[in-house]
Amino acid sequence: MPETSILSDDFIRELMNVGEVDIVVGVPTYNDAAAVGQVVQAVRAGLLQYFPRARAVIVNADGGSRDGTQELVRAASISDLNISADVHALRTLHSISTQYDGGPANGIALHTILAAADLLQAKACAVISPESTMIEPQWVERLLNPVIRDSIDMVLPVYRRHKFDGLLIRNLIYPLTRAVYGCHVREPYPSDFAFSGVLGSNFLSQDIWKQEQGRSGTELWFAISTITNRCKITQSFLGTKARPENAPTDLVKAMRESAGTLFASLRLNRKRLYQMFAFGMKELEPVFLSILTPETHAELKRLAELPEDRFEFAPDIWVRTVYEFAAAYHRAVIGRDHVVQALVPLFRGRAVTFLTQNREASAEEVESNIESLCQTFEHEKPYLLQSWNGGK
Repeated sequence: MPETSILSDDFIRELMNVGEVDIVVGVPTYNDAAAVGQVVQAVRAGLLQYFPRARAVIVNADGGSRDGTQELVRAASISDLNISADVHALRTLHSISTQYDGGPANGIALHTILAAADLLQAKACAVISPESTMIEPQWVERLLNPVIRDSIDMVLPVYRRHKFDGLLIRNLIYPLTRAVYGCHVREPYPSDFAFSGVLGSNFLSQDIWKQEQGRSGTELWFAISTITNRCKITQSFLGTKARPENAPTDLVKAMRESAGTLFASLRLNRKRLYQMFAFGMKELEPVFLSILTPETHAELKRLAELPEDRFEFAPDIWVRTVYEFAAAYHRAVIGRDHVVQALVPLFRGRAVTFLTQNREASAEEVESNIESLCQTFEHEKPYLLQSWNGGK
């Protein structure tokens, strides 16, 4: 039975008027009027160009915008009875919008999109971020075709990024996911992705929707669940990922949610990051003593006492630190949220080293350095298991 409890009665009636579809493209929004128009137009163009015979609908799940976002999305509808000379639609393309309660929250938006796709019995579904302002119509084809043509369960993106974008993804989320799950997924916390209707319905039936993961960090949970259940996953190169101009700058929140996209747009100052690392080591010492082994704690204290020009947070020390934090979180040696927050100043120290080492590096050299870090995470995986099971 389709999950409809999150959907309002009015929106259910609107979905029933659309009828069954082949493709749903979901667009989660909150006050995105400045960008959502061009994003939705690119989605519309992609559907018309690459899937002209498919029954498709764009579903906007909005967190309570007051800037006209929803009206811009609805304007993308195309009736097969009213087609302009430059549009070649063989079917009506609907573009509908609903406001969900409890927002704004990406998890609730995703829940809404999943419920709508399930009700419409869609065969494939894509989610496109309104922050993807450099989207081209080809993105729609590259995300959806593997699902429709090759029966892939989930398609995750690969982007062309500035070499200093996505630090949290590159230094923590990607290498840790790769080491723990053995899956080389470059964007495990995707903002643009696609999945089969079957996988979406299965995910909809999970019991996370009243938990924190059902509100924030949901995309990461979705990706990791797909990996651990050994579903068919592929990655598709989309193109350049732009830095959103008004991205959040709360690194504590980003670390808590493991949201690399929240950190990608920060304008980083190495000196400031170094100072915050050293200050954090001093102020949070009692917390670190409860989380880290004496050896790792001593090494980090040594690093914090170095002058800035000699500071280097080496990959092996960073990996052991992350694994000790993961084990401490597992054992709940202190409040789990405190464990996550305590990692923030240490990550800043690692970010200093990444920025310094790659300041003059080419894109290829940056990739090589990231690959080396991933191999260190993989090589040290036995240490994670030891810490996980045996404690400090």
